[in-house]
Amino acid sequence: MKIDEYLDTLPENLLSGEDVQLSEKSLRDIFKFVGLKKGDVFYHLGCGNEKGIEIAVKEFHVEKAVGIDNNCEKIETAKKNLEEKQILSELRCQDVLDSEISDATVILFWFTDENITNQMFKKFESLKPDTRIVTIWGPLPDCIPSEVDFPYIINKVPFTKAKSMQEQLLTIFGVKCVDFVTAWEFAERYTKAIGSPEIKNDRFLTIIQTLVIWINAKKLGVACGEDIPESIQTYIKLMKMNFDIDFEPMLKE
Repeated sequence: MKIDEYLDTLPENLLSGEDVQLSEKSLRDIFKFVGLKKGDVFYHLGCGNEKGIEIAVKEFHVEKAVGIDNNCEKIETAKKNLEEKQILSELRCQDVLDSEISDATVILFWFTDENITNQMFKKFESLKPDTRIVTIWGPLPDCIPSEVDFPYIINKVPFTKAKSMQEQLLTIFGVKCVDFVTAWEFAERYTKAIGSPEIKNDRFLTIIQTLVIWINAKKLGVACGEDIPESIQTYIKLMKMNFDIDFEPMLKE
């Protein structure tokens, strides 16, 4: 089967990260990277559980922490857990598209649906200068990130528009061209960031992400060299022979 057909058979959250709860370590890494501190007003959009809010309040001493998620059951559970721990915060069962976030200074935003990201981008553009928006895997649409510690990316208001997708991609990876080693390293960073002890197929997902990164770089003209590296060819053959997953159509698009 073609790779896009295969991806359609996977639970959507495996590759997008949506509805995957970040580990406490990953949350701390994100907060240190973005410089979360006392006086910040922190919003976790699509918070799921209360862990991000709890860590922001208890360990980073933010002035205000707000978690927003459209899963009311999760929000009610999160509220109960924070009340039991006597942690002051605000949790809303709400669609992020309807959320009021104008007082934010730091936002954690992890969505891959283009409809959501495009609509939220308009909201983000109107936020006060120097507001930091942390995304995972990719920056905001058509933007050059302010800072990158892949897979974590800071987008700071006002945004810097990318001249091209090529410029955006190379800025994220911090290289002049994308080779197999770069693709593997960044795919592995992402897998580790969203991984958990329950995930048994981290390496499998890393291989898929590596191929997707390199092939996309090739299509954009920013892969190193004209030829397909032997390592990429090997993994393409492995996926085809062992799992009946065909990356060839993606190369020809």
